[in-house]
Amino acid sequence: MALLAKAVRQRQNYLINELVPYGYFKSSNGRQLYELSLTELEQVHIQVKSNFGKQLGSGE
Repeated sequence: MALLAKAVRQRQNYLINELVPYGYFKSSNGRQLYELSLTELEQVHIQVKSNFGKQLGSGE
C-alpha cells in the first residue's frame, strides 16, 4: 500500500509542477493544488493544457 501512496504522491507533484508554469495555483472553487485529489489534478491538467493548445491554434 505504501508503494501505491508514493506513486500517487509523485504523480500529484508532477501535475502540480506542470500546472504552476501556466499560472494555475488554485482550483475554480478556491482550493490550493495540493488539496486536490489525483483525479481532480488530472482533470485540471487536461483542461489547462487543452485551453493552452486552443490558444496556440487560434494564434493568440
